Amino acid sequence: MSVVINTNSSASLAAYNLSNTNVNLQKSLNRLSSGSRINSSFDDAGGTAVAMKFNASIKRTDATLANVNNAISFLATQDGVLKNADKILNRISELATLAQDVTKGTDDLALYQDEVTILQEQLNLMLSEQFNGIDLFDGAGSAGTTMTVVTSHDGAQTVGITQSDFATLIGSGGVGAYDVSTYSGAVAAVTGIQANIQTLANYRAVNGAEQSRLSFAADMLSINKVNLESANSRIIDVDVADESTKLARFNILQQAGTAMLSQANQSTQSILRLLS
Repeated sequence: MSVVINTNSSASLAAYNLSNTNVNLQKSLNRLSSGSRINSSFDDAGGTAVAMKFNASIKRTDATLANVNNAISFLATQDGVLKNADKILNRISELATLAQDVTKGTDDLALYQDEVTILQEQLNLMLSEQFNGIDLFDGAGSAGTTMTVVTSHDGAQTVGITQSDFATLIGSGGVGAYDVSTYSGAVAAVTGIQANIQTLANYRAVNGAEQSRLSFAADMLSINKVNLESANSRIIDVDVADESTKLARFNILQQAGTAMLSQANQSTQSILRLLS
């Protein structure tokens, strides 16, 4: 190998290797300090794109789970009102039965009717109950309005929940029409109230089934979130044990590279001995 002054290939190669080592060392330090394997798109372009989509899916899953839980709370509130309505219907049924007592006079029946009227008014008030400004019951007297609840982060899966047809239960021909101030009216009320209780039981059964279904949907969302987080972790999170090993290796290479660059720079000094 020729002895030259203008070019020091050994020093250039040592500097190149030291520069690469410093870059890798810096990456390793960034990964360990941040806990992330990917700190910029340069680290893993494809992995960055996939991780971004996973992160968005996780956020949407969280939001969807919150919405489903709110829908469950809506149904639970609705069921609480229906449960209270059941108590009122049972009391009206009891009063209608008491009004059939042949030993009761007109004044006694009028007192029973007074309580029935007050209870009917309370049922009417229940029709206007709301959850966060949303009506719990269908006030139009239709078959009950179905509300759509999204149960997947991509919006592809939905579940319907019902605003029960409470208006029909207490409206014309329903509980609001009962008059126990006469014997015949009390008899008719007992017959009708049994049908009303059955209708109310149907409402609660539907409510319970919808709560159950939404609970399973919430469980599925929670499981999906865990799986998405695991998949995202495999892409973006750093393996601390592995990266620590690399850091130690790069530290040694940096020290060795610095020493070799120093040696390479001193190698040309032998030329001075030739010239002296």
